[in-house]
Amino acid sequence: MQHWSYNFKSKQYIAKIISTFTNAPLVAILVFLLINYYLLKGYEFVVVTFISIIFAALIPSIIAFLWIKNEKIEIDMPRKEDRFYPLLWIILSYLIGVVLLYILSAPPITTVLMFCYFSNTLIVLLISLFWKISIHSIGVAGPAAALIYVFGYTGLIFIILIPLVIWSRLYLKRHTFYQVIVGASLGFTLTALQIYLLIGFK
Repeated sequence: MQHWSYNFKSKQYIAKIISTFTNAPLVAILVFLLINYYLLKGYEFVVVTFISIIFAALIPSIIAFLWIKNEKIEIDMPRKEDRFYPLLWIILSYLIGVVLLYILSAPPITTVLMFCYFSNTLIVLLISLFWKISIHSIGVAGPAAALIYVFGYTGLIFIILIPLVIWSRLYLKRHTFYQVIVGASLGFTLTALQIYLLIGFK
């Protein structure tokens, strides 16, 4: 009995760690850093990455934190109704990021990825009006498509995160099986499609 309890606690701890570190803003920081470092050098890398992180990670995190604190809700926003207003402001942050990256002549994939954050989150907002799709799954699967575009087969390594995220969200009972599977499928497909339409594959 004691062994079972310890095993349960350790699995829960691992699931929480995975869930925490695969939040969309944290993933965005890593992905933009990798892409921009690969494509840019010096001053351009610093400026473009700064803008990317500010509008794809920092501002969305602040918005979510303030909303959670004000509404006194769990950090995961367990009810779909809790998502609407913070997502509206987060979408605006992404849109400003797209405009600024375009003005700065950032690499096309950087600007398009920011646009994907904007458009994919807009779709999440609409879906969330009637269904609690997994933002975690979308937030990992979408960037995975961008990394594969930039790094080729090496980018496939990032896909390992997708089943880990799916497991963690299911284990923590934050989503149903279909909510995480549809989230991952939609995130990857939408991002890949937008990259193809806006840039074209290599």
